[in-house]
Amino acid sequence: MDANDTPVTPTVVKPKIGAYRRHLLVCTGPRCTQDGESQALFDSLGDKFKAAGLDQGDLRVKRSRVSCFAACKGGPVMCVQPDGTWYYNVTPENMDRIIDSHLCKGEVVEDLVFHQGPGAAG
Repeated sequence: MDANDTPVTPTVVKPKIGAYRRHLLVCTGPRCTQDGESQALFDSLGDKFKAAGLDQGDLRVKRSRVSCFAACKGGPVMCVQPDGTWYYNVTPENMDRIIDSHLCKGEVVEDLVFHQGPGAAG
């Protein structure tokens, strides 16, 4: 580069995410479940959210995979943010309960909660 060359600064584009009410973090790590149940659960969420009307509008839920929460018992394990509600034993049937009660109605499914952080459902 000589004195007449201007250094090129790459332009960083600010990312965009659509508005959402809650964010599910699903542990898909191998210590949470050994046979891929957590990944299968995560993969099922798109259709489940669409059927419940959680794929758009005021109740929209975002979902993300997490490699490890370091809470490796009773998986699949999942956290609902910003509520700070941690669920265990999230089988497909229990996920349906969580969708209907917590994500649609704002009512925590108490018998599946193993930890409640500082957030509040609603």
